[in-house]
Amino acid sequence: MPAYCGVTLPMPTSFLEIVELPDGRIELRRADDEGSLVTLDFSADAKAFMQGQHVEVAKAMLSVGVQMAGKLAEGDTEKDEGPRVLH
Repeated sequence: MPAYCGVTLPMPTSFLEIVELPDGRIELRRADDEGSLVTLDFSADAKAFMQGQHVEVAKAMLSVGVQMAGKLAEGDTEKDEGPRVLH
């Protein structure tokens, strides 16, 4: 049974939930569906670096991602003309 992280995020037609799976991966999915929208899988080194707070970090990462997706859907973003640096 997955451990629910207690975060529910509204969407136009459904709600999203963040779930920690038995194998330690963390999933974002619709509350009414078992299918994964996004899966985070932190390495053992990353979990050790986060001192057991990897679920909190995952919640923050996924929450910001959902907010950004909402802005994109509303067309509320500025397009950069220059190169994109991902880091």
